[in-house]
Amino acid sequence: MNKKNFHILVVDDDDRIRELVKQYLEEKKFLVTTAIDSSDAKKKLEIIKFDIIILDIMMPGESGLSLTKEQKKKDSTPIILLTAKGEAEDRIGGLEVGADDYLGKPFEPKELLLRINNILNKTNKITLPEEIYIGNTLVNLKKLDIKINNVVKKINPQEKIILETMLESPGKIFSRNDIGKIISISKERTVDVMITRLRKKIEKDPKNPKYLQTIRGSGYVLWIE
Repeated sequence: MNKKNFHILVVDDDDRIRELVKQYLEEKKFLVTTAIDSSDAKKKLEIIKFDIIILDIMMPGESGLSLTKEQKKKDSTPIILLTAKGEAEDRIGGLEVGADDYLGKPFEPKELLLRINNILNKTNKITLPEEIYIGNTLVNLKKLDIKINNVVKKINPQEKIILETMLESPGKIFSRNDIGKIISISKERTVDVMITRLRKKIEKDPKNPKYLQTIRGSGYVLWIE
């Protein structure tokens, strides 16, 4: 995940915490904008589309809970609430108004980073369409079949998992060990057999593959057009 692409808004009236969080996240290659309260945050939310909002609950003026409730009516930008309170009712209150996560003060910056990455991994996960072309070959992941030259060939659940993973990262080289972990198989020879079987279903000329290729000494790669 390239953090340089992610823009985070940090809202906290505590200057020290706000600047510490900003400095830490910038060191982790995020783009960070700060706001001192809800009013300041609203001005920035009007002109910038953020990937995630880190928001203190207890602030002068409008509370973080109120801003969260208002913001969630406008869009689905993930929000992590920060507060000095740790009671269960405060956590529940935050989640009830739409917060995606909750972190009590004081907190370790590393824990905040983990929570940010967890949310971003979920919200930026690639969703593949039900049908997708690999060259002129049509793959239907829901029906578990591949259509090439008007001939339909079935794939099994393990082959589906391999295809889904490789389709999510076209051009990425997967080692035999990588693929084995994906489908819970430890024998590299078994992985080779499965790739060969998939290649016969995808390629017009399996002996000279154009899309599902072997990278000598490294593993396999899937190219799509």
